[in-house]
Amino acid sequence: QTCQLRKGIPLYVKSKPPKLYNKKNFIFRSNKDSEKMALQWMILTYVVAAEAAIAILLTLPSPKAIKSRFVSLISLTLQPSLFIIPFAGFQLLDIYWKNEHRLMCTGEICTAAERDRYEKSIYKAQRNAILCVAACLLYWCIYRVCKYYKEIQSVEEVEKRLKDE
Repeated sequence: QTCQLRKGIPLYVKSKPPKLYNKKNFIFRSNKDSEKMALQWMILTYVVAAEAAIAILLTLPSPKAIKSRFVSLISLTLQPSLFIIPFAGFQLLDIYWKNEHRLMCTGEICTAAERDRYEKSIYKAQRNAILCVAACLLYWCIYRVCKYYKEIQSVEEVEKRLKDE
C-alpha cells in the first residue's frame, strides 16, 4: 500500500501515509498560480467561443457584398490570432506533464474525498484538453473557409473575364 507517481516510483512505504492533499505537499500551488491557471483557461474558453461564433457567421448564407467584407475582415485578423495555436499547444503539454506526475492512490489509503478530488482533477484535465483541441480545430476551420472563399472569388473573376472576351 503505497502512494506513488504514475511512473511507479513510490513516495513512501511507511505504515502511516502522509495526507495527499495538504498544503505542505508539493501538489498545491499558491493561490496566485491557481488564479493564473484559471485565467488562462478562461481566456482559452472565450477564444474558443469567439472562434465558434466566427465559424458560424462565416458559414451562414448572406449577401455577397456582406460576405466578402466579412471574410476580408476575418482574413486580416487570422495572422495576429495565430497565437492561439502555440498557446493551446503549451497548455496541452502542461496537462500532459501534470498527468504524468499526478499522485495516484492505490489500495485503501485514500479517503472518499481524496478519490473524489482525484477524479475531479482528471475530468478537469480532460475538459481542458478538449478545449485546447477545439481552439486549434476551429482556427483551422476558419482559415480554410476564408481560403476557400477567396479561391471561389478568384475563380469567379476569371470566369467573368473569360465571358467578357
